[in-house]
Amino acid sequence: MIPEKLTEVLKHDGVVAIATLGQDGPHMVNTWNSYVRITDDERILIPVGYMHRTEANIAFNNQVLITLGSRKVDGNMGPGAGFLIKGTACIEVSGSDFAVVKAKFAWARAVMAVTASSIEQTL
Repeated sequence: MIPEKLTEVLKHDGVVAIATLGQDGPHMVNTWNSYVRITDDERILIPVGYMHRTEANIAFNNQVLITLGSRKVDGNMGPGAGFLIKGTACIEVSGSDFAVVKAKFAWARAVMAVTASSIEQTL
């Protein structure tokens, strides 16, 4: 389900935007492409440093929207490829997913594990 083009995008500089919905409405945070990891079972792992409101929103409503891209990967209309990922997320502070992320990013206090329900190339 994870497109090869998406894994190529993750190898290049770029911003990742994560949208959640909580009791106070929508909220967005950013991270970097280089922080995102894909598991063997195609879940998306994102290290969590702060993201306290994001964590609270996921506890309230686990639906997330994620966009990411890179200008260095050819897309649908020339230079630049981008994706919209819809899915469900959980915040984990222990376990194998957390251990993988913590080993790479010592500053991570948790990991956001996302199971994608759809991945659409938008650029």
